[in-house]
Order: sequence, then structure tokens, then C-alpha cells
Amino acid sequence: MNQESFYRYLMTQRNPNSADEIEQFANNAFLDSAFPKQSTDFEEISQYLEESADYLPSMTIFDAAWRRYLDAMN
Repeated sequence: MNQESFYRYLMTQRNPNSADEIEQFANNAFLDSAFPKQSTDFEEISQYLEESADYLPSMTIFDAAWRRYLDAMN
């Protein structure tokens, strides 16, 4: 299965004029040059965000975005 990376999916959620948490996460991830852009692995992305992404105020935002990603891939 050729699955789209989480980052690629997340970029479809960008909206610079929105207060939506997932859209803000997407905006910030776009500016993060070290984001694991090719990954489809929850653990890898989760670990990266926990250790390196000071722009994500809560991991529950990532969890919600991941659920949307999985829904979009199915």
C-alpha cells in the first residue's frame, strides 16, 4: 500500500487565518524544517513532537490529527 505521509496529509489542513488547533499545528509543522516529512509511523512522529516541537501545546492535538489522517487514508 502506498500510503501518503502524515506530513503530506497535515499540509492539506493548513489555514493561516484559523484558530482551529489542528490547522495551527499544520501551519507550525510547515515551518518546522526538521519534521519527519516522509513518516507514516505514529511512534516516530509522536516521539519527534514530544522531544522537539515546542509549537504543539498538547499531544491531544496530534492524536486528533492522527485520527483524521487514518480516516482519510481508509
